[in-house]
Amino acid sequence: MSLKLLSDVILSKFFSKEIGLKRLAENSYKAIDEGSYDADMYNHNNHSVISLKRTILTCKHAPIISEIKFASPSRGKILDPSNIDPKELAKQMINSGSIGISVLTQPYLFDGSIHNLASIRKSVNVPLLMKDIIVSEVQIDSAKRTGADCILLIKSIFDRGLAEGSLEKFSDYAIKKDLEVIIEVHSEDEFKEALKNKKQLIGINNRNLNTLEVDINVTITLLQKFNKDNNVIISESGISKSDEIKKLRSIGVDAFLVGTSIMESENVFEKIKELCHV
Repeated sequence: MSLKLLSDVILSKFFSKEIGLKRLAENSYKAIDEGSYDADMYNHNNHSVISLKRTILTCKHAPIISEIKFASPSRGKILDPSNIDPKELAKQMINSGSIGISVLTQPYLFDGSIHNLASIRKSVNVPLLMKDIIVSEVQIDSAKRTGADCILLIKSIFDRGLAEGSLEKFSDYAIKKDLEVIIEVHSEDEFKEALKNKKQLIGINNRNLNTLEVDINVTITLLQKFNKDNNVIISESGISKSDEIKKLRSIGVDAFLVGTSIMESENVFEKIKELCHV
């Protein structure tokens, strides 16, 4: 076993014991208290929202939402953000075929920043997803001010009472700000609940946020068991090969959120091009 592989295994086991939804939520509250979501210096409130949903449905190839992430609980440090210009990376992703950009804004464990999102907003004209562990309306306000078009709400965070309100309250709050919302699910029960509201964006996370284990069969199993109706389905996490895209498209997945395999790729342009054109 290579040293890198051994390191990945050790990190995975360590984080699996230490990271859970509660700690992820606590990190968000800590970041809020420390002013990490203070976006008073930005004013994109009048930004005309670019619909991620419409962009997905009108895409002529496999819709890839590329994620800019510099670290993760399972992988540790992926890239040094001091060596990367988020604006240029986002441009490269779009030129490679990505239909949108997901920007990690959670500082703890992900090395994310709202400043990256605000910077990227000035450089690209595609849907931007603010990717975070959202527990407060403060973060939604920040998403709006920094120019996001869409936010992600993790259903299990709300089901466990780890946020400052209900999923419905947060979703309504975001929609009133003209932001689109992805409802993220992982389990069968969560997916069944999410399907009750028609024509929405549903993200199926192939990663269990309590154990950090990844299995794209999570998406496959849920879509084979339940009719997605008119909902738009995004498969998230663990996607790295064109064959996986083909399989997921064949069962009804509408778009793909891909982060680690792109960020770790030696050639971002070729990796995204490979995933888009299947």
